[in-house]
Amino acid sequence: MIPYLRLDSLTKRYHDTLAADRVTLDIAQGEMIVLLGPSGCGKTTTLRMIAGFVEATEGTIELEGRPIGNLPPHRRDMGMVFQNYALFPHLSVARNVAFGLEMRPIPRPEREKRVAEMLRLVKLDQYAARLPRQLSGGQQQRVAIARAVAIHPKLLLLDEPLSNLDAELRQDVAREIRLLQQDRALTAIMVTHDQQEAMTMADRLVVMRDGRVQQVGRQEDLYERPQTPFVARFIGNSNLLPGTLGDRFRTEGGAEIRLAGTYKTAGHATIALRPERISLSIAADTARARGEILLSSYMGAVVEHVVALDPQTQLVTRGASFGDSATPRFPAGTSVGLNWLPSAECVFDDNDRPIARIATQQRIETNA
Repeated sequence: MIPYLRLDSLTKRYHDTLAADRVTLDIAQGEMIVLLGPSGCGKTTTLRMIAGFVEATEGTIELEGRPIGNLPPHRRDMGMVFQNYALFPHLSVARNVAFGLEMRPIPRPEREKRVAEMLRLVKLDQYAARLPRQLSGGQQQRVAIARAVAIHPKLLLLDEPLSNLDAELRQDVAREIRLLQQDRALTAIMVTHDQQEAMTMADRLVVMRDGRVQQVGRQEDLYERPQTPFVARFIGNSNLLPGTLGDRFRTEGGAEIRLAGTYKTAGHATIALRPERISLSIAADTARARGEILLSSYMGAVVEHVVALDPQTQLVTRGASFGDSATPRFPAGTSVGLNWLPSAECVFDDNDRPIARIATQQRIETNA
């Protein structure tokens, strides 16, 4: 089956710098894809190549099975939502939404109908006559979204659309974008560096680093089965502990860790452990590792501890602050044991590739 949008080895080179390096991705119709990564990872460059604002150095872009790499932006039939709204300050809300329609051979009654429909969808129909400066940031961004969707684009592109909004508005507008995308069955690609936005809005995530795709998958795939230490850290803020793998794992600072799994590979390795998958206890004789509490913080729903395993190695743990399984808050200086289940443990080799567990765990998974 031909994908709705296909990127094949898409590359952008600026002199000696690879802004995007052989990005390959298939996207299904009606899917919401989020390109996620730190600043400078190539996600915005990739989006702008899809839109036609940046010319690819190499590679191809196909939409509905047809190459579009040589088409100018206005012939790609895509709607774009920018970080800074990009509204026309001298035009009313209704005229801003209508702008893309006026550039197309659409009869005036149909244009007016679509504008009214879009403003109802983004809950701004009562603001049709206002100018952008008379709206809040969240309202302006909703106008920009309505303008992009009004043309019935084949592809909706969103370049960090929430970054200029405060925290509460970000959540509200994120939900509105996702609901609108699902309601209209829009094929959409969004760029963000915010993990929470990406996890909330995507059907699939594309994690990028240094111009390259690190991993593609659903939220559960990337969270439970990261393919590199970078993905483990970027999705879920895993603790990364470099050291040497043998009969036991020894950190670079000298702490010994009794791993939950059995691994054939020996040598330099990195363990990734999710903060919320680690439990703490005073009775540390059977613990996988021992440490000392440096800091404990009550954060509302969770209690967070910073634990030193050795002078060079620290990790963070988080546990529920309420209920039957509430995590006790240990004072600084307390010696504790750390435990986790085999499923909580990801081990990577010296080339950042995951090392599989080779022995079936016979015991029941418990934190004991």
